[in-house]
Amino acid sequence: MKRYILTTLLLVLLSGIPGFAQAPAPITNQTVLDMVKAKLPADLIVTKIQTSSANFDLSTDALVKLTQSGVPSDVIKAMMEKSAALAATGTASAAAPSDPNDPNSPHDPGIYVFYSDGRQRKMVMLEPTVYTQGKSHGVFASAMTYGIAKVKWNAVVRNAHANVHISDQNPVFYFYFEEKSAGLSHASFGGTSTPNEFTLLKFEVKKDARETAVMKMNAFGASSGTDDKANIPFTFEKLKPGVYKVTPKAALANGEYCFLGAGEGGAYAAGAAQANRLFDFGVVTE
Repeated sequence: MKRYILTTLLLVLLSGIPGFAQAPAPITNQTVLDMVKAKLPADLIVTKIQTSSANFDLSTDALVKLTQSGVPSDVIKAMMEKSAALAATGTASAAAPSDPNDPNSPHDPGIYVFYSDGRQRKMVMLEPTVYTQGKSHGVFASAMTYGIAKVKWNAVVRNAHANVHISDQNPVFYFYFEEKSAGLSHASFGGTSTPNEFTLLKFEVKKDARETAVMKMNAFGASSGTDDKANIPFTFEKLKPGVYKVTPKAALANGEYCFLGAGEGGAYAAGAAQANRLFDFGVVTE
């Protein structure tokens, strides 16, 4: 008998300690109707809604029933605001990537390569790499033709190999844009908004550098352009706003590659001292 009394007292004491007390059930439409029926002040009901967990039915039929039952509009508005806040919280927690190697999971803005390493499919972000202006080509020919022949400027990366290397010759790329109409990350990515504004290029590898043409100019004007032999055709598919899947049209041979945005070469000209950025990777098969 004494043991029973002690156990009962212990349970009563524990129930008053935070964490041991049973969590109150979320308030519902019926809870609100009961409070209105009990003639509680509207501001008190609103405060109860704001400070409690809730599970409201806000369908059209439910809203009609609440109104017909005499629920004040301020209370119904508080119910809708509470439901919206709970939905936003749920969305935010669901926004964390569940699997960094799953293209359907949210990712930070950027370009990712999706490839197989022989055991599993992986996603790796292509970090931007700085390139600078290399030597111009065709200056003599341009002078001899009074500016008709084009002068070509190369983008030069001062390393022979990219940091990201894959052994899969059939990778797929995913472009995640930060905003639907402002590019991968505002003006820092040249204001591009679709993969159609990028070119996939194969580098010409030198001893300790990689090069590719980014600007051509003659007496009639300048244009950003690349050598046809270095250009790798690809297709792209819009999966949802701001997310695109890019697939090269043919298997990629061993070598060094990059994605170059249309805006990156626009200000590139003879004597330019600025540095621009590209997104590079390499393919090395065993």
